[in-house]
Amino acid sequence: MGLNEWLAVIGALGGFEAIKWIVNFYVNRKTNARKEDASADSMEDENERKQVDWLEDRIAQRDMKIDTIYVELRNEQNDKLSWIHKCHELELQLKDAEHNRCDRPDSECGRRIPPRRIALINKKEEKNENID
Repeated sequence: MGLNEWLAVIGALGGFEAIKWIVNFYVNRKTNARKEDASADSMEDENERKQVDWLEDRIAQRDMKIDTIYVELRNEQNDKLSWIHKCHELELQLKDAEHNRCDRPDSECGRRIPPRRIALINKKEEKNENID
């Protein structure tokens, strides 16, 4: 192939612009590869940033949910403690009522002496006996 044939082929393929494109491609092939790698890396970094943001949002949502669950738990615990206190107060009132019950039959309720008063009377009698 002679020079004229090469020029005819190059002219048919685009002339001087084809030559510039081939030279530019050959000279800048490593630079273009680095640019493509950098572009791919930046897209990967952006994707990772989006994933991190999404995960942080999910963690924040779960933290809020856990906080509300803990608030509900504390409210239920406080409610349970208040019921326990009420139950203990009623038990104390029941014990107090047992000490004040009437040991005499119904016909003699006018002269009732609850067990607590009997214990107090017995203590007074013991003190009087000790003094004498």
